[in-house]
Amino acid sequence: MSLLVVGSVAFDAVETPFGKRERMLGGSASHFSISASFFTDVQVVAVVGGDFGAAERDVFARHNIDTTDLEIIPDGKTFQWHGRYEYDLNVAHTLETQLNVFAGFEPKLSDSSKQARLVFLGNIQPDLQRGVRAQVPDAEMVALDTMNLWIETTRDSLQKTIEVVDLVIINDAEARQLAEEPNLIKAARKILSWGPGTLIVKRGEYGAAMFTKDEYFAIPAYPLEAVFDPTGAGDTFAGGLMGYLSSQEKVDHAALRRAMIFGSVMASFNVEEFGTERVQRLTHDEINQRFRDFKRFTHFEEIPFERAVSAVK
Repeated sequence: MSLLVVGSVAFDAVETPFGKRERMLGGSASHFSISASFFTDVQVVAVVGGDFGAAERDVFARHNIDTTDLEIIPDGKTFQWHGRYEYDLNVAHTLETQLNVFAGFEPKLSDSSKQARLVFLGNIQPDLQRGVRAQVPDAEMVALDTMNLWIETTRDSLQKTIEVVDLVIINDAEARQLAEEPNLIKAARKILSWGPGTLIVKRGEYGAAMFTKDEYFAIPAYPLEAVFDPTGAGDTFAGGLMGYLSSQEKVDHAALRRAMIFGSVMASFNVEEFGTERVQRLTHDEINQRFRDFKRFTHFEEIPFERAVSAVK
């Protein structure tokens, strides 16, 4: 039961219509690992600068996240991102990006990390993702995330990387852009033809959908009255999903469906407050209750066809 994540650890400054934070723990590896830690043992491969202090390290320690492979460059600065969201929280504006030590990031895996059962390649340059994939040849499942930047600038490299992973987790706009296909079903079919067995498409407030060559499964988003900050929701979703899968003896379609629910549960908590603040305080009881809510929301009674026709009339 082990899960490895390779990605970014950052400081985020975020403005939304509901408030702002000047400096908070962020980055794909942070959101992912904290979410996944509620289900399994997590190892992080990332890089930070000397400004990454005791308070930030303590967050990982409290969640028993293995930071052996967290590289610290004492005279460098940690990756920083500053963004602003409109009232439609799907609309985000990047105000400033400082890559700092992340600009020269070359993932270094310890022998322990190379033995991870499941691996998540966070949103980093595709060549780096493929290099990590080559170091974990025995992993049972390797999943990948990406973004529009890599689709636009490194498409060929990204497709080569997608060819050697088992699961791709991206949002609907990225799926369409990647496949150069406006229809999501056709886009999914094209991406799957490159090699991965499964594609999971994140659809924000509309939920998520899973595609394989033979199956389709979709879930709604958890209904929330208050959404404060969507930053990191996608990585939190992936962390819950991969964390749950890591806790299961068998990774099959049934486990993937349950994992999608747990991913959505974790993402729903993430957006209730800024950054990782809400997820850091979560309890297993809260997670399980929201999972049961999901089951209740999506349950319906199967009735014979004749009765169904009668009911419609």
